[in-house]
Amino acid sequence: MARYTGPVCKLCRREGVKLFLKGDKCITKCTFERRSSKPGQHGSSRNRKESGYAKQLREKQKVRRTYGVLERQFHKHFTTAARRPGKTSENLLQILEMRLDNLVYRLGFADSRAQARQLVCHGHFAVNGRKTDIPSFIAKPNDVITVRERSKGTEYFKTRALLLPQKDVSSWLRLDTDTMTGRVITIPSRADLELPFEEQMVVEFYQR
Repeated sequence: MARYTGPVCKLCRREGVKLFLKGDKCITKCTFERRSSKPGQHGSSRNRKESGYAKQLREKQKVRRTYGVLERQFHKHFTTAARRPGKTSENLLQILEMRLDNLVYRLGFADSRAQARQLVCHGHFAVNGRKTDIPSFIAKPNDVITVRERSKGTEYFKTRALLLPQKDVSSWLRLDTDTMTGRVITIPSRADLELPFEEQMVVEFYQR
């Protein structure tokens, strides 16, 4: 599975906004707050006026990096979103939100999407009773995501079980902390998502 392995704080600095790529560490120990200039030798120099293309590119990169998806997979999601009825920008966000790695993160089983992706790849979760180790698996309403029985005995999930009651879960999801089970209630709307980007610019980028 291809993934970005470089320093994630550099990504936040490049986009000029905190993307919370390291979970709680982005709140307690944030490099971006101490050094918010763009990376590279010209990062602290005066910014030039960005073209329309540059703004669209930055928004696309911001969305892609927030969800931890590489370009090829992201473009595939965009193509799927464009084929669906409705607004392409909202369809794209819904596809990204319904990825298994994102759902594991949203349900509180992981502190970041990167950590969630690793947990999924290691086979700790089942969807509707079947082991699923594909982070890009797209869930549907009423799908049930469960920590597998053999995984509940690990130190990580024993500790996670104590933290789950403190997690705020999105309104379009349901979490049973006793059984460590989550359910997708419905597909989220844009109003359900508090995200720091303008996804319409992503559509404009690919349709230019």
